[in-house]
Amino acid sequence: MRECIEKGDRQVDKGHGKAHHGLFGRQIRFDLSDPPTGGFPLLTTKRVYWKGVLHELYWFMSGQTNIRYLVESDVHIWDDYPYRIYMEHANLPAGRRGAAYPKMTKEEFIEKVKTDEAFAEKHGELPRIYGEMWRAWPAKDGRGIDQLGWAIEELRQDPGCHNAIVTSWNPEYLYTMAKPEEANHFPICHNMYQLNIKNEKVSLQLYQRSADIFLGVPFNIASYALLAHIVAKILGREAGEFVHTFGDVHIYEDHMDAAREQLAREPKAFPKVRIDDSVTSLDTFAPDKVILEGYEPHAAIKAPLTVAGFRDLENKPN
Repeated sequence: MRECIEKGDRQVDKGHGKAHHGLFGRQIRFDLSDPPTGGFPLLTTKRVYWKGVLHELYWFMSGQTNIRYLVESDVHIWDDYPYRIYMEHANLPAGRRGAAYPKMTKEEFIEKVKTDEAFAEKHGELPRIYGEMWRAWPAKDGRGIDQLGWAIEELRQDPGCHNAIVTSWNPEYLYTMAKPEEANHFPICHNMYQLNIKNEKVSLQLYQRSADIFLGVPFNIASYALLAHIVAKILGREAGEFVHTFGDVHIYEDHMDAAREQLAREPKAFPKVRIDDSVTSLDTFAPDKVILEGYEPHAAIKAPLTVAGFRDLENKPN
């Protein structure tokens, strides 16, 4: 983060018009073993939204694509995308809009998703989001390929395997590579990870093509470190290391003051995380099976969220 501030190349994203200072090709590593050598990397120089980490990861791991589960869990980190898709329809001329898209505020939209199952089924869906790509990748013959389940079984059958990779990057549905009517309306940022066993422990390396270092990355670190712990528990092993590899890592200009405040703080000891012994498969995992111990961070630091990568109905950046 300090390097982004001091040495990052200033660029402006034409999709949303916001300036950021970025670097390309960086890596950080975390020892996931118990203290004093390691710990669970939930950053302590500001409070990270743990409830959001936990429920979003479960949403992915269970293969869900509808935000209703998150909304019902009072987690609102994915609200913007389905709402903006809905409003793209609602803002069409009256003759093209149809009665199914009355204009509403974001708060009204989210309440409708929470309370109206039929509305949520139609307007709360984010197809081809991480959960679907991880657990039901759309194959050409109509199958849904369970990449995560397969990777875990590969490690169980062959702890020395080098192919336990899960990818979310499907060019068929991304950007101008996609047919306009099939293009994703949201970015795939943390797009590939690999699981590996060394010294009897399960490690995970994430490749993240685009990384908001102040707001998003602390969340991503916690999410994938937790995934490593969960997979290790399923396999009856300990977690080893989380390796976070970045493509474009950047800090937005409107985050600079908040980032400097965080950099001035003294880090504290990492907490511990425990996964209940009843977790023996993907199907037996649930958020209440995770126990976080000893998390005593500095106070949260607020910063505005940039809804990056959104695609409008005609497959153009917005």
